[in-house]
Amino acid sequence: METPYHRPVLLHQTVEGLAVVENGIYVDVTFGGGGHSMEILKRLGPEGRLFAFDQDEAALANKPDDSRFELISANFRYIRQYLKFYGILKVDGILGDFGVSSHQFDQAERGFSTRFNANLDMRMNQKESLSAKEMVNTYSEARIREVLSRYGELKRSPAIARAITASRAEKPIETTEELNAILRPFLQRGKEHKGLAQAYQAIRIEVNQELIALQELLMQSVELLRYGGRLSLISYHSLEDRLVKRFIRSGNFEGVVEKDFYGNPLAPFKAIGKPVTPSAEEVSANPRARSARLRVAERIEVNTKNQ
Repeated sequence: METPYHRPVLLHQTVEGLAVVENGIYVDVTFGGGGHSMEILKRLGPEGRLFAFDQDEAALANKPDDSRFELISANFRYIRQYLKFYGILKVDGILGDFGVSSHQFDQAERGFSTRFNANLDMRMNQKESLSAKEMVNTYSEARIREVLSRYGELKRSPAIARAITASRAEKPIETTEELNAILRPFLQRGKEHKGLAQAYQAIRIEVNQELIALQELLMQSVELLRYGGRLSLISYHSLEDRLVKRFIRSGNFEGVVEKDFYGNPLAPFKAIGKPVTPSAEEVSANPRARSARLRVAERIEVNTKNQ
């Protein structure tokens, strides 16, 4: 049996969070296998429209034949300029399912997984020049240490960075197996797999500028969403979730709510319900869903000086 491109996580909860109206305009910023997009299309009427983004060209094979749908082969950080090209200035909802798709993890040659020996790559967009191999072989020791510490939260990042720079001085680090061999001596015994996953997460985030792209998307969402429009966003690790949580709370990434002269909050969103996590049944059927956390927010009108 062929492995599906990507099994959508929290499918119904995420789409329900959008509160889809039949003639609305929606954006799925992480198209992937198209699971969330197909569910949105089911709820749209003939006049509704759905735009989707995916920078991985492999996702093009999943494009539905539907006149209401447009797939944009680009990073969602450019959402506003692409929508403007299509004459769209306001939308009713934005859905995002961040992280790496099952398809990307399961394709050994992409280098996302610790399970396969493959060339170090980890690029979601194969047209980008910075790959994992380029990063580990050209970044300074200090910069590698910062990436591993900030994005992987690895306690021994200084020692790992030294080992990487020492190893590449002898021979370029080209494969996942070579990288794993350098990492393993510095990982907690019995939890090597978790440590490798943290290191790969850090390198992948840096290569794809994932957190910067997420911040840019969130900032643009304030202008793009109509009042009453919804954000419905799934994060897979604390770094992503913290950005989403703080932005929903305050409209900035520090999490500090600014107030007007009268003490009224100027936050452009209000949270809808509590964060949603997958059921035990969903995690059993799809283990990669276990760390998912869905947050839903509604665009609200605030003091005009903040618009």
